[in-house]
Amino acid sequence: MAQKIKDLAYYMTLPYTIRLQEQSDGDWVADIPELRGCIAAGDSREEVLDLLDGAKEMWFEIRLERNEAIPEPVLVIE
Repeated sequence: MAQKIKDLAYYMTLPYTIRLQEQSDGDWVADIPELRGCIAAGDSREEVLDLLDGAKEMWFEIRLERNEAIPEPVLVIE
């Protein structure tokens, strides 16, 4: 069986957890707990999710460039 190439495209398709919160002022904040420091803020739910996707891509690019470990999401079955 062929081993998967763990490149940017691979990591971008993985189902990471997204925490999404509306702030008291109406702004939104989102983060990916498995990717420490991967966070975004925006004026709407749609904007913050779009910004978080860009932040996630940059997060992966930096770690791949530095040859640093990238955690993969853990499937939790309840």
